[in-house]
Amino acid sequence: MATFRVDFLGCKVSHADVHEVREALLRDGHSETDQRPDVAVISTCCVTNEAVAKSRKAAARAARTHARVYVTGCGANLEGDAFASLPPNVTVVAKRSEETAAFVAGDVGSIGCVQADARVDRVRAFVKIQDGCSFSCNFCVIPLVRGASRSRSAQAVLDEIRRRVRQGHREVVLTGINLGCFRDRSAGYDLPRLVREAGATPGLERLRLSSIEINHVNEALVAALRETPTVSKHLHVPLQSGDDAVLRAMRRRYTTATYLRRLAPLADEFNLTSDVIVGFPAEDDAAFEQTLRTVVRAGLTKVHVFPYSPRPGTVTEAHDPVSPPVKKQRGARLRALSHELCLARWQRKIGAEDTVLVDRPGRGYGDDYSPWLVEAPVGSLVRVRAASASEEGIRAEAA
Repeated sequence: MATFRVDFLGCKVSHADVHEVREALLRDGHSETDQRPDVAVISTCCVTNEAVAKSRKAAARAARTHARVYVTGCGANLEGDAFASLPPNVTVVAKRSEETAAFVAGDVGSIGCVQADARVDRVRAFVKIQDGCSFSCNFCVIPLVRGASRSRSAQAVLDEIRRRVRQGHREVVLTGINLGCFRDRSAGYDLPRLVREAGATPGLERLRLSSIEINHVNEALVAALRETPTVSKHLHVPLQSGDDAVLRAMRRRYTTATYLRRLAPLADEFNLTSDVIVGFPAEDDAAFEQTLRTVVRAGLTKVHVFPYSPRPGTVTEAHDPVSPPVKKQRGARLRALSHELCLARWQRKIGAEDTVLVDRPGRGYGDDYSPWLVEAPVGSLVRVRAASASEEGIRAEAA
């Protein structure tokens, strides 16, 4: 028997991937521990230079304290030498996500199928419904490291959701690289139908989408989100830039007017969050100012800010004219605006009630994914009233 640990850097898809490896190792009879395990599995990210550097550092650090290290995920599939010259006990698994768990488990070796249903030990479960992307934004390396869009069968997804609920998960998050591309044509499923049926799973308390592109926020999806009682009132919709000229240079296939129009039906009811890249080659000061205005007009709160990094194999690989200090300054301004918008939303909740899923000691998330400070057992759903709001989140009192 081997002892192991898993870790991930990056998005919710990376989280789902590494826990698929975790379950495979547990099913094969191995034991998970944080106390000097034999094996480390690190699911890496490559969306920016900083993410690649952090991934390499994590692998090098693990190699000093573990007999075997498996580097998986997007970074492992990045062309170039990002993980070259690491110690010989590091294996870079440059495989599709569907093949990774079987490869790692097979390389570690099985001692017998002793756990038929290994539990992912989290309050919420991340269920991957789709992987890859068939669109080619000029800056994005994901199609190169993840491959073309492909979907799981609806039956497999619904079966996994039922299994996660039986394991005790209160919330399920549907994840994918491009969720709106989910299709099971043979069974007649698209994302709106999957949302409705997943949301009707007996015992499921809350369903959420990890991220959705604005082009897929259509009337059918909006209706499914509104009409499915278990759906969380939160939607993460990447913007990337709020300036039309930059969006064209990015090859993002929408305008700011489209973004605003499609989010408008959800703005009053849903907490809308987003991703934005600062310092893209086509972004000048005026374009950045336009992005700030678009963030406010869209009603966004939390914005994940990424400084532009040229990615190998992309159209803009050789273009990086915006200086690091300018990227840093723009990023700081956008983060400050995001924090201001979050705090304003939290303050508007004072006196109102919500149901909070407690996912760690003293903290949890409301139905719209706003952070709450609440004292209750981890894993519980508690009805609370907002007493105050601060930099840390919304402080709860018993409802």
